[in-house]
Amino acid sequence: MGQVLLRDVREADLPIFFEHQRDPEANRMAAFPPRDADAFMSHWTTILADRTVITKTVLVDGQVAGNVVSFESSGERHVGYWIGGEHWGKGVATQALSAFLGFETTRPLHARVATHHVASMRVLEKCGFTISGGGLSDAPGDGVEELLLKLEV
Repeated sequence: MGQVLLRDVREADLPIFFEHQRDPEANRMAAFPPRDADAFMSHWTTILADRTVITKTVLVDGQVAGNVVSFESSGERHVGYWIGGEHWGKGVATQALSAFLGFETTRPLHARVATHHVASMRVLEKCGFTISGGGLSDAPGDGVEELLLKLEV
């Protein structure tokens, strides 16, 4: 693995993020369907315009490898990340999330992960998150079992 760094998201990063979220294996693991180009760009335009959202691009050896974000949801602060498949299994997500926790200092900080996404669960646990609950996702009718995690300190 190369050097993992975070920087602010740039508009030029979005086409790479778009391709990452189209990966069928990533969609299966995250239990999240891909968006078409217009919906994806609209979603990111909204994210980038919201001053309460913290967004960082993950770089590996200077190349865009994914993103990490934090946002408000139902009165709680949440974190999420998406790493391109070519960087899986190399510690990139763990290093990126660990570095991001220096920018996002709100505690408690929450995360949701599909129960079958063992790799993401390990990333969150390595960064200090613990299971705080579980159940079906908030998305109507998707039937995805999720674990809720919390970082207290």
